[in-house]
Amino acid sequence: MTFIMKDGSERIADAPLGLSVMEIAHHNKIYEIEGSCGGSLACATCHVYVHPDWYSKVLPEEGDITEDEEDMLDLAFDLKKASRLSCQIIMEEELNGLVVALPGARPDWL
Repeated sequence: MTFIMKDGSERIADAPLGLSVMEIAHHNKIYEIEGSCGGSLACATCHVYVHPDWYSKVLPEEGDITEDEEDMLDLAFDLKKASRLSCQIIMEEELNGLVVALPGARPDWL
């Protein structure tokens, strides 16, 4: 998967199946994705922007993010339509090649 950093650079990371995007960031020393609640959906410090080509693919099977995630996203810095909490995105084979950007990044698709 690819992380777009605040300075616009890209970091390619191995993304083992079953790990959250937040965990993948930590394993790859991308500490700008803090995840201070440890992935328990109790903060917004793992907020990312999901590339539009991937957004519908990272939604839960029910088709929309949970109310709990929406509540936490309301606390996030620079919220966008493409915003998700990275602790809630679990890697699956279908997400091979996923692209997310850190808040503060300005990719041309935002």
